[in-house]
Amino acid sequence: MNAGRSPLFCDTALAGRIERAEAQLIARASEAARRRRAGAAGFVIPVAGGVASFAAEGSPFNKVAGLGFGGVPGAAALGEIERAFAACGAPVQIELAHLAGPATGALLTERGYRLVSFENVLGRAIDGEPGRITPPGVEVRPSGDEELELWLDVVADAVAHPDTQGVPSHEEFPREVIEAAERDFAAAGVLRYAALRDGVIAGGASFHMAEGIAQLTGAATAPAHRRRGVQTAMLSARLADAAAAGCDIAVVTTQPGSKSQQNVQRQGFDLLYTRAILVKQP
Repeated sequence: MNAGRSPLFCDTALAGRIERAEAQLIARASEAARRRRAGAAGFVIPVAGGVASFAAEGSPFNKVAGLGFGGVPGAAALGEIERAFAACGAPVQIELAHLAGPATGALLTERGYRLVSFENVLGRAIDGEPGRITPPGVEVRPSGDEELELWLDVVADAVAHPDTQGVPSHEEFPREVIEAAERDFAAAGVLRYAALRDGVIAGGASFHMAEGIAQLTGAATAPAHRRRGVQTAMLSARLADAAAAGCDIAVVTTQPGSKSQQNVQRQGFDLLYTRAILVKQP
């Protein structure tokens, strides 16, 4: 898959495009969560090219995404966001791409934001017709609503038993939060895939398309089926379908130095940029 391939270079324009797609997805998922929880508190506030989102207590969609690609946020805009999160009893978590420029990071640290972690964004160009890789006994297919509960069971169980290589995540989510987030992702237009090994669902994956970008929004394999090529099969299926839909870039977010990062780099993904995770308590 990597033969003769030039590494993908990420300039600020490409980073801005990826971050806009990320902000759009977070906004849609947050809005889906609020529809599901009719009458519950929540918000989506545009800010400096990104969005500030609060979906529900403990939700992975409670964050500021895409910040800094529409200019440096003003003090008034940041104050509004900080008050909105505080009203919900939640800290402000900002995922800031280092390609957004140093001025935004300097402003945030001056306001008391604390660096807690990093995450990596990797990508690869989608050109031609990526081949589907199907190890013996493995099948990958779209997963419909009729098997959503089974898909959620497999993915939630797999997420509960992560690989421990690399820098650990700064946050963990209970099973019910993971399941709720996946439902909201589906309502936001994220496409699901199931991987079967010897006829049994062994893993699940998903992706979302925006601005010609295929966002690989997650993939998990049950522990009993790991190291059998299931992840590679799910990745190749999503790349092939993304190409057919007209996407020219695929991106994935991983923990630094993780097994997930190692796996996608083996499949031709390049490290594009890093996001700093900055948090301010209410």
